[in-house]
Amino acid sequence: MVAAAALALLLAGCGAKSGDHGSMNMNAANSETASPMPGNEAATNGEAGGSAAHEGMNHGSGELPEGMQDAPSPKFPVGSQAILKTDHMPGMEGAEATIAGAYATTAYAVSYTPTTGGERVTNHKWVVQEELEGAGSAPYKPGDEVVLKADHMEGMDGAKATIDSAEPMTVYAVDYQPTDGGEIVKNHMWVTESELAKE
Repeated sequence: MVAAAALALLLAGCGAKSGDHGSMNMNAANSETASPMPGNEAATNGEAGGSAAHEGMNHGSGELPEGMQDAPSPKFPVGSQAILKTDHMPGMEGAEATIAGAYATTAYAVSYTPTTGGERVTNHKWVVQEELEGAGSAPYKPGDEVVLKADHMEGMDGAKATIDSAEPMTVYAVDYQPTDGGEIVKNHMWVTESELAKE
């Protein structure tokens, strides 16, 4: 039954092919879903929901990029609850989330042409400093050219990108139950403080 649900979610797809994705965060590449039944957790190849706008999503293991540093005093501490105020994925807006991680970094919106071809993706949010090839500790500026080592979406890893915006901030990984039903999403990366509200 879980395998059938995973296949259905995989076929539904999640990831954008092109265009302006504004507030859409395709960072669920590092997300995994789990059955809400205790003791019946299993990683699948899809997030809850699905939409043609999310085709091509590359779902990973939820592993943190190398070099991530815990935020010293996040507004939303690990284990606390928050309400999601963003629609990165279907069923996210208004969902109750548990903070799974809080990290101090620089978050970027980027535009890039996928290595797999297709139209340029613009204003993709969010990629963090640790997901840029050869990035040191100094943040990049808007207009800088970088190479992505994030695999949030198909064709993203290794793509040349332009920094659209750069903001030093705390970013969060969250677990949440989509408001439109579906399985619990584990370790969705990345959500910013402005995309969270206290319960």
